[in-house]
Amino acid sequence: MAATNGVELFYLCLVLWSNQTSNGDVFEKNHDELDIEFLGNIEGKPWRFQTNVYGNGSTNRGREERYNLWFDPSKEFHRYSILWTAKNIIFYVDEVPIREVVRNDAMGGDYPSKPMSLYATIWDASSWATNGGKYKVNYEYAPFTSEFKDLVLDGCAIDPIQKFPNSTACSETDTWLESRDYAVITPKSRSAMRRFRQRYMYYSYCYDNVRYPITPPECTVDSNEKQRFRNTGRLRFGGSHRKQARMERARRKRRSRAASVSDDQTDM
Repeated sequence: MAATNGVELFYLCLVLWSNQTSNGDVFEKNHDELDIEFLGNIEGKPWRFQTNVYGNGSTNRGREERYNLWFDPSKEFHRYSILWTAKNIIFYVDEVPIREVVRNDAMGGDYPSKPMSLYATIWDASSWATNGGKYKVNYEYAPFTSEFKDLVLDGCAIDPIQKFPNSTACSETDTWLESRDYAVITPKSRSAMRRFRQRYMYYSYCYDNVRYPITPPECTVDSNEKQRFRNTGRLRFGGSHRKQARMERARRKRRSRAASVSDDQTDM
C-alpha cells in the first residue's frame, strides 16, 4: 500500500540502517522521498545520521541536514518519526522535533506531494557515508541486522498503481492528521528543537553557500545557527556547538582581562 501523507512512529535497534518514504518504483524520473539515514559509525565516536527531502525527482538538489546522536542506537530501541502533510514535514527523534520543512509556493514541485511507500533498508554507502568515504564497511562482521517494533503508520492508504488519487478522497484523513498534537510545533517543543540543533547539528544545506549561492526558498535562516557555520554549511573549526561556545567565552574573558590591564596602566 501507499499513502498520500501520514506519520511514521516506530522504535528501532540497528547496526547500519536507512529509513525512507519514497515512490521511486512508480515515479522513476520524478519521485519524492523523505529520509532518515544513519551514516556509519567509528567505535568510540558519536553516531551520526541525516535527514533529507526530495521532491519531483530533485535529487540534484539534496536538502541534507546532519546530526550527532546523544545515544548509541544499536544498544536499545528509540523512536523515530516523520510527519508528512500537505503543509509541512517534521522529523522527530524520541518525541523531540529536530527539523521542520514548511511548504511554500516557491518550492513548486520540490515539495513531496505524490503517494509514497515506507521502506527500511540496510545498504552499503561506503563511498560517502562514514567520514566522507574514508572508512568502508567491514564485511567480516556480516550479516548486518536491524530490529523494529511498535510501527504506527497513519495516513490515507491508496492503491500504489493509482498514481494521482482523487484530491478529495483523503481530505478527512488530512484534516485529522493536521489536528494532531504532533502536527504542530508548540513553543515548548520548538525550544527543544532549537536546543537539539544547537548541540547536535553539524551540517545544514541552508547555510551551504557553495552548493546553493541562493538560499533555497524553504530555508528559515536562524541568525544564531548561521554564525556557527561556514559558507559550506559545516560547523566552524570542526567542533561542536558547545565547544565553540566555550571557546567564545574564553575569548571574551581574555579580551576583558586585556582591557582591564590596559585601564590599570592608563591610571598609573
